Amino acid sequence: MGEFAAGDAAAALARAKALETTVRNGAGWAARYQVLYGCAAGLMVLSTGLLKAPYGVAIGSAFWVAAILGLSLYAARQRVARRGHGVRLGVLIGAWGVLYAAVLVPGLLVFPGVAAWWIAGAVAIALPGLIGGYLEARR
Repeated sequence: MGEFAAGDAAAALARAKALETTVRNGAGWAARYQVLYGCAAGLMVLSTGLLKAPYGVAIGSAFWVAAILGLSLYAARQRVARRGHGVRLGVLIGAWGVLYAAVLVPGLLVFPGVAAWWIAGAVAIALPGLIGGYLEARR
């Protein structure tokens, strides 16, 4: 095995510290992404539930497609992500999907146009993104 000089070890430690700082400073986008995802999901559900058919679905769907496209482009432009970001994002999207189905199906069948249902549902659907953004910001 080769021997390392003290200068090589110091340089490697300095590089590791610089990479850690780059990741820490550059990974704050993930918190913003999750909060925006949650807010967009809530607005989409409000539109779907509170505007008359077919306008609510059309406006909500168009807004959702634009939001996801914008968030995807935003995420693709980021240089770094913390370890485990993909798993956390998968949990966010999975929780959103379960809540979305739990709000949308009964809402459309039993509570069409009932503001209390759709407002509470929009808050519930926004929570995974808002909580995820808060937890990401604390990392």
